[in-house]
Amino acid sequence: MKTILELSQALTAGKITSEAIVEEALARATSREGEGGRVFIALDPEKVRAQARASDTLRRAGIVPSPLAGLPVSLKDLFDVAGETTSAGSVVLRDMPPAKADAPTVARLRAAGAVIVGRTNLTEFAYSGIGINPHYDTPRNPYDRVTGRIPGGSTAGGAVSVADAMAVIGLGTDTGGSTRIPAALCGIVGYKPTKSRIPTDGVFPLSYSLDSVGPMGPSVACCAICDAVLAGETPAAPASANLSGLRLAIPQTLVLDDLDQDVGRDFARALQRLSAAGVKLIETPMAPFGEMNEINRPGGLSPMEAFHVHKRLLERAGDRYDQRVRWR
Repeated sequence: MKTILELSQALTAGKITSEAIVEEALARATSREGEGGRVFIALDPEKVRAQARASDTLRRAGIVPSPLAGLPVSLKDLFDVAGETTSAGSVVLRDMPPAKADAPTVARLRAAGAVIVGRTNLTEFAYSGIGINPHYDTPRNPYDRVTGRIPGGSTAGGAVSVADAMAVIGLGTDTGGSTRIPAALCGIVGYKPTKSRIPTDGVFPLSYSLDSVGPMGPSVACCAICDAVLAGETPAAPASANLSGLRLAIPQTLVLDDLDQDVGRDFARALQRLSAAGVKLIETPMAPFGEMNEINRPGGLSPMEAFHVHKRLLERAGDRYDQRVRWR
């Protein structure tokens, strides 16, 4: 996986074109041996190629609006794109009228010069961290396709699109882990920003209170650059920060309970690196975290808000839902 900065620098130096980058991404997305058929719910190669050619023309004229200019970006099938239907990974919405306008996030990506590759698969209505979709099939984890391990969710297709270099950024949403979980399972970076940092207009909701829009990419720097674009800021490569004297709490209850052995080793390694950088680590029980499972046993906020969103759809077409999603 090449990063935004690597590709942007190659474009600036004239070593490659957007058309060449996009053609390679499309080759991966359309290969019969690859995961593209499971990753993308909607993909129009000719539209993608036209965007890349237009980006190269603008670059030759000296117009390069951001480091994302000319680079392929995939969209979770929750984002409105003018003239396209937002199905949220469900057959229930497949026949809905197409969107009249781009979601603000999509408009900002276009203004930054990004090439929109296609709409990616997800857990139906973004309601699971596993990534399974019985309607459009499930993208297989890039690290074990023989067994068919899960990619994580709900932004399953977006994570695999980045891991397999079909896109340099996968735009997703995150309510309780939907960019961070698949990013972790697919070996990339996922980021959930503050709720109000990036507009959620034109994005099919799960929980109005908890939904955030966030990027997935090959590196932290890639996510930071895209985050700035999505927030309407001027993107730039993030500078290193001095961590000396920073105090971080390490919760000892819910966060670390039943931790997988391999994950525990990586977590300990991360703590060692932070400590070496001058961070003061403070272990604390954080007792309220230990009460979360019991508090959430009756449901929690996101299920209540999700039911409000889906009540009429469930009454009309509940039998067409993924039954795991319907049960939740």
